[in-house]
Amino acid sequence: MADRFKLEEGPLDEKTAEKAKNELRETPEVREKAIKELRELLKKDDKIYFADRDEVLIRYLRPTKFYPESALQLMHRIAEFRKKHHDVVGDLMPEMLEKQCCQYPSVNVLVNRDQDGRRVLISKVGEAWNTAEVSNVHVFQLFYLIHQAALMEPATQVNGVVVILDFEGLGMKQVKELTPTFSLRLLSFIQDAMPLRLKEVHIVKQPFLFNMVWQIFKPLIKEKLKKRLFFHGDKMESLHKHMSPDCLPADYKGKLPKVDYSSKEWYPTIRSLDKVIAENNTFGLKK
Repeated sequence: MADRFKLEEGPLDEKTAEKAKNELRETPEVREKAIKELRELLKKDDKIYFADRDEVLIRYLRPTKFYPESALQLMHRIAEFRKKHHDVVGDLMPEMLEKQCCQYPSVNVLVNRDQDGRRVLISKVGEAWNTAEVSNVHVFQLFYLIHQAALMEPATQVNGVVVILDFEGLGMKQVKELTPTFSLRLLSFIQDAMPLRLKEVHIVKQPFLFNMVWQIFKPLIKEKLKKRLFFHGDKMESLHKHMSPDCLPADYKGKLPKVDYSSKEWYPTIRSLDKVIAENNTFGLKK
């Protein structure tokens, strides 16, 4: 099972390189010029610190379509977010979430990509979420660690990610954890400080009680994210208009087997990134 969760850190294949060219303006010439310019901008910047190796800089250039000034602005937003939420993500390491990953999994990543090569994250925020053992802070930290792993994959940098929020069996215990503080932190991260291309968010199996949660989130959602948000309820055919059943498990009426793995199986992959995450924790505002 561990092999199924191996990160894909190799170079872009021909199809993905073509997508990068068409959607992100990425060519060898543009890439080289943008990396050089961003490195110079960072050297002159006395407020933030990020390592300036090529593979680090490209993480911020791809989501900003290789405009160095835009990449620097993204880095500033990330630095500000890390300062504001230092108690949650500042020194976060995978070992701190071993219990939540291995004993009470509620956040999962499909072993396969979807039809557009996107990584698929599934968060079960209904009855499968054991709020007594996994707080809303833990859930956010799990998201944060997963995004760090996804950033290591060039194909994911280009193709982006899709999120499925599964609210099956949502009860008051879970609603109480979906607080305004949690909502603001999550949406601030997604909309302002996440260097990944979030392509779609699908909300499925939500009961009537979900309306209470939605009233908290709705005012905080910007237009760009609103256009990428889709509500399906129990109608998986609606989900299939966006995600091919060929790439979905039977849990969502897809053609793949039911999900028989969890974050317990991919936890070793996250742990293999300890050195990378420790370095990432040094990025941010200069002290």
